[in-house]
Amino acid sequence: MNQRSEQGSRPAPRKPITRPSTAHRSGREALHRRLSAGDPRSDQVPARRIPVGLSTSCVFPSGVEEAFRLGQLIGYDGVEVMVSYPKDSQDVAELRGYSRLYEQPIMSLHAPTLFFLQGLWGRDPWVKIERTVQMAVDLEVPTVVAHPPFRWQGKYAHGFVDGVAELEERYGVAIAVENMYPWRLGVREVLTYLPDHDPTDEDYEHVTVDLSHAATAGDDALAMIDRLGDRLTHLHLADGSGSTTKDEHLPPGEGNQPCAEVLRRLANTGWGGSVLLEVNTRGAGGAEGRERILRQCLSFARHHLGHHLDEPGEADAP
Repeated sequence: MNQRSEQGSRPAPRKPITRPSTAHRSGREALHRRLSAGDPRSDQVPARRIPVGLSTSCVFPSGVEEAFRLGQLIGYDGVEVMVSYPKDSQDVAELRGYSRLYEQPIMSLHAPTLFFLQGLWGRDPWVKIERTVQMAVDLEVPTVVAHPPFRWQGKYAHGFVDGVAELEERYGVAIAVENMYPWRLGVREVLTYLPDHDPTDEDYEHVTVDLSHAATAGDDALAMIDRLGDRLTHLHLADGSGSTTKDEHLPPGEGNQPCAEVLRRLANTGWGGSVLLEVNTRGAGGAEGRERILRQCLSFARHHLGHHLDEPGEADAP
């Protein structure tokens, strides 16, 4: 029996609107202490070769097709498409064509639930998710990533958990709700999302963990993954310093997130999901810089997932 059935009609406890900013710092310090003490589960004994995909957001402001091209050129296992204002990101036929031309399967679609996409496909937020799910069905894509609702989105926010479950059942597509972060204003943090910026304690069947968002929130990504177990569907691989209010999406290894430990732990458990790179390359210095960063990120991911252990003579590579 799931949590919705057990709770019946009991009202959920009221979520606070703000919290002290010290919550961010204390979470980051707790993670640091745990990692400093050693993490035996980070030894490399991979039980599955986890695929690594490339989000189209990694090539912004270049177009969707460029992500498919670079995915093939560099050697990614597939692409996550951010459904956005460019028409080809919304066009099933064009996306299918890119996938075939560049031999890059579409591993997931990201619904346009970001703040700056509030006007796409009208103002009804359920339309954004359902239209993306319909695209996923047409493209035979198993997963749609979606952000939790903003607090001001009324009935949509309060009915989101049940609504997601209903859409999953109706269409047979996993809707993996992504962790976000509070908005920090001085000594307080505004808890902008409902039911919460951290979806791990809600009754979702599928969840995406974004390591950059965890850095901004001060959340312990390793603890989040442990809480989720098999409900973890996607990992957005990125890094963050945790020292800014911005969502940084740094290349893995350039912040303070346990990117290597997360990858190793997932590989060791035989996790059945996918890793999708989601980094910001806008300051990379042009196309060559972008390609260099995306190559480095893929190398980082494959190494810590233990892919090199499948290759004769490569087990001792740095």
